[in-house]
Amino acid sequence: MKINLTKKQYESLAKIVYLGNWMANAQRTGSKDDPRLKEYDEIAEYIFSLSPMFDLPENYENEIEFTDDDSITEASRLHEEYDENMFFDELPHRLGERDFYKKYSEEEINAMSDEERFTKKYDLVDVWMDELIAHDIDRIAIDATKK
Repeated sequence: MKINLTKKQYESLAKIVYLGNWMANAQRTGSKDDPRLKEYDEIAEYIFSLSPMFDLPENYENEIEFTDDDSITEASRLHEEYDENMFFDELPHRLGERDFYKKYSEEEINAMSDEERFTKKYDLVDVWMDELIAHDIDRIAIDATKK
Protein backbone atom coordinates (compact mmCIF):
# COMPACT_ATOMS: atom_id res chain seq x y z
CA MET A 1 0.00 0.00 0.00
CA LYS A 2 1.19 3.49 -0.76
CA ILE A 3 0.00 6.59 1.05
CA ASN A 4 0.50 10.00 -0.52
CA LEU A 5 0.83 12.94 1.81
CA THR A 6 1.41 16.62 1.28
CA LYS A 7 4.13 18.27 3.35
CA LYS A 8 1.46 19.82 5.58
CA GLN A 9 -0.24 16.44 6.05
CA TYR A 10 3.10 14.84 6.92
CA GLU A 11 3.81 17.57 9.48
CA SER A 12 0.40 16.92 11.07
CA LEU A 13 0.99 13.16 11.02
CA ALA A 14 4.39 13.60 12.64
CA LYS A 15 2.86 15.72 15.42
CA ILE A 16 0.15 13.12 16.01
CA VAL A 17 2.74 10.34 16.10
CA TYR A 18 4.89 12.35 18.51
CA LEU A 19 1.92 13.02 20.82
CA GLY A 20 0.66 9.43 20.62
CA ASN A 21 4.07 7.99 21.39
CA TRP A 22 4.45 10.44 24.25
CA MET A 23 1.07 9.41 25.69
CA ALA A 24 1.86 5.71 25.39
CA ASN A 25 5.41 5.87 26.69
CA ALA A 26 6.06 9.01 28.74
CA GLN A 27 5.13 7.40 32.04
CA ARG A 28 7.19 4.30 31.35
CA THR A 29 10.39 4.25 33.32
CA GLY A 30 10.85 0.51 33.18
CA SER A 31 12.40 -1.92 30.84
CA LYS A 32 12.80 -1.54 27.10
CA ASP A 33 11.46 -5.11 26.94
CA ASP A 34 7.88 -3.80 27.16
CA PRO A 35 6.52 -4.63 23.68
CA ARG A 36 4.22 -1.60 23.65
CA LEU A 37 7.15 0.72 24.23
CA LYS A 38 9.17 -0.85 21.46
CA GLU A 39 6.24 -1.04 19.03
CA TYR A 40 5.33 2.64 19.41
CA ASP A 41 8.93 3.81 19.42
CA GLU A 42 9.65 1.88 16.21
CA ILE A 43 6.68 3.29 14.28
CA ALA A 44 7.49 6.79 15.52
CA GLU A 45 11.11 6.42 14.44
CA TYR A 46 9.96 5.20 11.02
CA ILE A 47 7.56 8.12 10.51
CA PHE A 48 10.22 10.62 11.61
CA SER A 49 12.78 9.00 9.29
CA LEU A 50 10.60 10.09 6.35
CA SER A 51 11.06 13.80 7.12
CA PRO A 52 13.79 14.40 4.47
CA MET A 53 11.30 13.23 1.81
CA PHE A 54 9.27 16.33 2.71
CA ASP A 55 12.25 18.71 2.76
CA LEU A 56 12.30 18.70 6.54
CA PRO A 57 15.39 18.16 8.69
CA GLU A 58 16.42 14.67 9.74
CA ASN A 59 15.89 15.67 13.36
CA TYR A 60 12.35 16.90 12.67
CA GLU A 61 11.07 15.14 15.80
CA ASN A 62 13.12 17.57 17.89
CA GLU A 63 11.56 20.52 16.08
CA ILE A 64 8.10 19.21 16.95
CA GLU A 65 9.01 19.34 20.62
CA PHE A 66 11.50 22.20 20.85
CA THR A 67 12.22 25.50 19.12
CA ASP A 68 15.51 27.32 18.78
CA ASP A 69 14.20 30.27 20.80
CA ASP A 70 12.58 28.17 23.56
CA SER A 71 9.09 29.26 22.52
CA ILE A 72 6.38 26.67 22.86
CA THR A 73 5.58 24.47 19.89
CA GLU A 74 2.09 23.41 18.89
CA ALA A 75 2.78 19.86 20.08
CA SER A 76 4.06 21.13 23.43
CA ARG A 77 0.98 23.35 23.78
CA LEU A 78 -1.32 20.40 23.04
CA HIS A 79 0.64 18.27 25.52
CA GLU A 80 0.24 20.95 28.22
CA GLU A 81 -3.48 21.36 27.47
CA TYR A 82 -3.94 17.60 27.74
CA ASP A 83 -2.11 17.46 31.08
CA GLU A 84 -4.13 20.38 32.44
CA ASN A 85 -7.45 18.88 31.35
CA MET A 86 -6.57 15.43 32.66
CA PHE A 87 -5.51 16.88 36.00
CA PHE A 88 -8.81 18.70 36.48
CA ASP A 89 -10.77 15.70 35.23
CA GLU A 90 -8.99 13.16 37.39
CA LEU A 91 -8.55 15.13 40.63
CA PRO A 92 -12.24 15.41 41.63
CA HIS A 93 -12.79 11.74 40.82
CA ARG A 94 -9.90 10.60 42.98
CA LEU A 95 -10.80 12.91 45.85
CA GLY A 96 -14.48 11.99 45.64
CA GLU A 97 -13.63 8.30 45.68
CA ARG A 98 -11.27 8.80 48.61
CA ASP A 99 -14.00 10.64 50.51
CA PHE A 100 -16.55 7.96 49.67
CA TYR A 101 -14.38 5.29 51.32
CA LYS A 102 -13.79 7.59 54.31
CA LYS A 103 -17.48 8.37 54.72
CA TYR A 104 -18.87 4.84 54.44
CA SER A 105 -17.71 1.67 56.11
CA GLU A 106 -17.02 -1.48 54.13
CA GLU A 107 -20.21 -2.93 55.57
CA GLU A 108 -22.26 0.08 54.45
CA ILE A 109 -20.75 -0.03 50.97
CA ASN A 110 -21.42 -3.76 50.62
CA ALA A 111 -25.05 -3.16 51.57
CA MET A 112 -25.49 -0.56 48.81
CA SER A 113 -26.88 -1.37 45.40
CA ASP A 114 -24.63 -0.58 42.44
CA GLU A 115 -26.82 2.43 41.65
CA GLU A 116 -26.71 3.72 45.23
CA ARG A 117 -22.93 3.26 45.39
CA PHE A 118 -22.50 5.10 42.09
CA THR A 119 -24.82 7.95 43.16
CA LYS A 120 -23.22 8.42 46.58
CA LYS A 121 -19.71 8.33 45.12
CA TYR A 122 -20.53 10.81 42.38
CA ASP A 123 -22.29 13.13 44.81
CA LEU A 124 -18.88 13.48 46.47
CA VAL A 125 -17.12 13.84 43.11
CA ASP A 126 -19.55 16.66 42.29
CA VAL A 127 -18.60 18.47 45.51
CA TRP A 128 -14.98 18.45 44.37
CA MET A 129 -15.88 19.48 40.82
CA ASP A 130 -17.86 22.45 42.16
CA GLU A 131 -14.94 23.37 44.41
CA LEU A 132 -12.42 23.28 41.57
CA ILE A 133 -14.69 25.22 39.22
CA ALA A 134 -15.29 27.91 41.83
CA HIS A 135 -11.82 28.16 43.37
CA ASP A 136 -9.38 26.24 41.17
CA ILE A 137 -6.86 24.62 43.55
CA ASP A 138 -6.56 27.69 45.79
CA ARG A 139 -8.37 26.11 48.76
CA ILE A 140 -6.73 22.70 48.57
CA ALA A 141 -3.89 22.74 51.06
CA ILE A 142 -1.57 20.52 53.00
CA ASP A 143 0.82 21.99 55.49
CA ALA A 144 3.97 20.35 54.19
CA THR A 145 6.01 21.98 56.96
CA LYS A 146 4.45 19.66 59.56
CA LYS A 147 5.33 16.00 59.85
